Amino acid sequence: MLRLTLRAVLATSLLALAAPALADTLVDNVDGVTIDAEGKVLRFTGLVFDDDGKVVQVLARGEERPRVDYRLDGEGRVMLPGMIDAHVHVMDIGFAALTLDLSDTTSLEDALARIRTFAGENPGRPWILGRGWNQEKWGLGRFPTAAELDAVVADRPVWLERADNHAKWANSLAIQTAGVTAKTPDPAGGKVIRDARGNPSGVFVDKAMALIEEVVPPPRPEDRDLAFAKAQEVLLGYGVTAVADMGTEMADWTTFRRAGDAGRLQIRIMAYADGFETLELVAGSGPSRWLYDDRLRMGGIKLYLDGALGSRGASLKEPYHDDPGAKGLPLLTPAQLRNLMSRAAMDNFQTAVHAIGDAANAEVLAAVEELAETYDGDRRWRIEHAQIVDPADLPLLGKHGVIASMQPLHQTSDRLMAEVRLGPDRLEGAYPWRSVLKVGGRLAFGSDAPVEPADPFAGMAAAISRTDAKGEPFGGWLPQETVSRETALAGFTADAAFAGFAEGRFGRLVPGERADFLLVDRDPLFASPDEIRQTKIMQVWIGGVRVRGE
Repeated sequence: MLRLTLRAVLATSLLALAAPALADTLVDNVDGVTIDAEGKVLRFTGLVFDDDGKVVQVLARGEERPRVDYRLDGEGRVMLPGMIDAHVHVMDIGFAALTLDLSDTTSLEDALARIRTFAGENPGRPWILGRGWNQEKWGLGRFPTAAELDAVVADRPVWLERADNHAKWANSLAIQTAGVTAKTPDPAGGKVIRDARGNPSGVFVDKAMALIEEVVPPPRPEDRDLAFAKAQEVLLGYGVTAVADMGTEMADWTTFRRAGDAGRLQIRIMAYADGFETLELVAGSGPSRWLYDDRLRMGGIKLYLDGALGSRGASLKEPYHDDPGAKGLPLLTPAQLRNLMSRAAMDNFQTAVHAIGDAANAEVLAAVEELAETYDGDRRWRIEHAQIVDPADLPLLGKHGVIASMQPLHQTSDRLMAEVRLGPDRLEGAYPWRSVLKVGGRLAFGSDAPVEPADPFAGMAAAISRTDAKGEPFGGWLPQETVSRETALAGFTADAAFAGFAEGRFGRLVPGERADFLLVDRDPLFASPDEIRQTKIMQVWIGGVRVRGE
């Protein structure tokens, strides 16, 4: 626990006029690490912040300490900037924590048993909702079916999201309630998995999910408030003090605003709207101003260009190795993509385009190449995920300073599935972190939570090793794409802030930025990957206020 010493400062009015104003708080005796304004590692032993929660001074060992109102002893702990997750789904994190979680199931039988138990323990829920299933992790070799769900829950609709958020699994009652039959056509950009007779077999991919979503009861405002409170609890538990919320709906924004108005908004949210209707209702003709002391802003829009590898929705240049008849599900035509990106750029909104397959990434980069001729200036075009990029397309990332917003834990979770989907000869350019930097592109790291845990330290460990929590594979998967510890730390702090136009406000522990920091038990720049994963977060501070820990 920090030791607090309060020293009353007595001064005459004359001295007060002659001397500089006293800073409020000094946290001393820390092993401080941050990325400085030049992008280099800065080490310090003391941090001073003012009443507004902004850093005033960073002090080196032996440097004279200023007079302050409060002096706190950091007891030699490591101080890091608050972690920033460059890609999450805030409300989904909260709802996932409040509904059925299948993310750790290891087989279909395990999942079905979990579903049966959850339904029995929650008899009052009109729908059984949840997420996290993954048929690849189960070794199933196919999608699960409605009939299998019916065997454990037949009296209520069941609707369960796949781990990647790009497919959902329904029981027969959910399908019947939505009125989906063999005659229902697949929507553009979506696919209904069907049996031999053309009847829906239970899984709905990408835009086909909307066929069932239309009849799922929406959460009430009080449900949303509870989910958001849970999401903040989860994020702060991982040391995450700021996020980029990808696909913010109008209901999400109003939830954030209710929390801000009530003083319950702790984390910082860089919001990217789910569509132009939300963007215009919230922000109008340009990015919104920062609200609640730099805690909330809508500055851009999230666009979806393809699906995910796991559900074979990622758009590929060549057919899937394990399904020669499929090349993915493009969700926008080239013209639609350019029109939407141009519409956003006209009003100085940032675009963040979801692209996973190599064809989708090539299309985004080609669009940026064209639009850059019209929209100059600091655009910071973002590609979310950028998981599979044809090496021939990589140079365009550097040419236009495109930000590759990537999730290191996806690589450890997906590597075996990626090998199956792509085959051994098409892995070059898979999760290409170091290659992005080599061509002059920029990285921002995140988790895609709740798809992966919002754990930046696990993400850093994966980024520097290309191994999972078990240390596999030995030597790392495609180890030439690892990054340095410094780059990994920047990816979850300064570079993630830059990716959201938040530099100068938070992301670094330097004068003028917000005093968002963690006290942890080890230095990630000197720890092994396994040690980094075991990092213990002792305290979390946001804007100079301790929000977690003693």
